[in-house]
Amino acid sequence: MAKPKVGFYWCASCGGCEEAVVDLNEDILKVADAVDIVLWPVALDFKRKDVEAMKDGEIAVTFINGAVRLAEQEEMAKLLRQKSGLIVAFGACACLGGIPGLGNFCTRESIFNRAYKEVPSVDNPGGIIPLQETKVDGRVFNLPEFYNTVKTMDQTIPVDYYLPGCAPPPDLIMNAVMAILTGKLPAKGAVLAPNKALCDTCPRKDSKPEKLSIKEIKRPWQIKIDPEKCFLVQGLFCYGPATRGGCGETCVRANMPCRGCFGPLEGVVDQGAKALSMMASILGIEGEEKMSEEETEKLIGQIADPAGTFYRFSLPSSLLRRKRVEGIGG
Repeated sequence: MAKPKVGFYWCASCGGCEEAVVDLNEDILKVADAVDIVLWPVALDFKRKDVEAMKDGEIAVTFINGAVRLAEQEEMAKLLRQKSGLIVAFGACACLGGIPGLGNFCTRESIFNRAYKEVPSVDNPGGIIPLQETKVDGRVFNLPEFYNTVKTMDQTIPVDYYLPGCAPPPDLIMNAVMAILTGKLPAKGAVLAPNKALCDTCPRKDSKPEKLSIKEIKRPWQIKIDPEKCFLVQGLFCYGPATRGGCGETCVRANMPCRGCFGPLEGVVDQGAKALSMMASILGIEGEEKMSEEETEKLIGQIADPAGTFYRFSLPSSLLRRKRVEGIGG
């Protein structure tokens, strides 16, 4: 009996999700023994033509990590959707837009100007930027189009399942692979992670008071963080109340606040808005006393980069999606 075919593909991301697959350690041998890996460009030599030659639906499941920033990534995502029975959006960037999605606060032009002209370390007196088409000695060279807007995987192709995280932890990856191999999967569209807030499993939850109020917002480098106490109590922004659990509290156990990479709980439309609402509810309330408007403004001013803080991983999937720019294209 032929083994089910499995593919892995990497779009706009840092590559950490590929490392997470390797982090299965000896379990990766179990995966390799149970399936036929037919696409994994970061580790094995496969070509696009190999995928194109396959029958539609021939690949049992493809795990695609990364957001969609380039035309090439959109083309590969659509090709893999055609050739795969199941598509799993693998990691925060594929599920939510991730860190690359913060580029939606800018335009293609401003990103290129910054990267190729304005950065102090760049030596580019001619102001040359990448072009989609360039002619050299009579020959034409093409680069993929760099889109103005970063998209999530499900804004590009239909997605069957979501496996969140930056990167997804090995245990959830292995659970997902085994569920697919045994056919013990939830309804399509499900997130393959627990539907409970990170705070529910946080090892510091007992130090969080029932009524929480803070008068000052700090950043991790500004204080010596108490490894036993709730981050919010210490005035540090923590995404725990607005984030799905299942990560193993990796950041928390490293004495850093949750960053929100596992995305929202079921039923939450906009993770950033949920986090903003949570934060607003604990600012400056002590009993019935409220801060003055001036004190409140000063407190809010202590939040460095509010947009990047509240939408760190989820801007493309949010109600905002991107910064509004008149006449902007894709």
